[in-house]
Amino acid sequence: MDNRQVIGSWLSGPRAAAEDMGADFGYRGERLGLPEQGPGSIAPLGRRFGALFIDWSLCMLIAYGLITRGDGGTPTGNWALLVLLVLSVLTVGTVGATPGKRLLGLRVISVDGERLGFGRVVLRSALLCLAVPPLVWDRDGRGLHDRLARAVQVRTH
Repeated sequence: MDNRQVIGSWLSGPRAAAEDMGADFGYRGERLGLPEQGPGSIAPLGRRFGALFIDWSLCMLIAYGLITRGDGGTPTGNWALLVLLVLSVLTVGTVGATPGKRLLGLRVISVDGERLGFGRVVLRSALLCLAVPPLVWDRDGRGLHDRLARAVQVRTH
């Protein structure tokens, strides 16, 4: 390998270097048996962040309007986190999507295509509230909270 190839592989990243050596990563979700595009494919990161933003905004509104009412006691964000946990457990556990996910055409399912069981929904929701697990992704774009709960977020349309 000459010097230009070494520098080129460093600049393009480890995935490109591995692909140049013959590794085939496939598309996101291929290992899970999901389609590459359209309904049932892995949800794009932008939509997932958008759904989380919508859900967090809704939880902040609920926490401020119904719980703290701006009284200056416990910060509204702490209550909003509790509301997010309850919202996630109730909505993902029953209909498979939070309000934000529903608005953006996303759904949370088990890796085998079924609805998530209650225990896995609670685990996923609790890990989501810890904030770090959703920021650690695998090559399919699933956060650590989804991997540990054996869940995947897919597009509905």
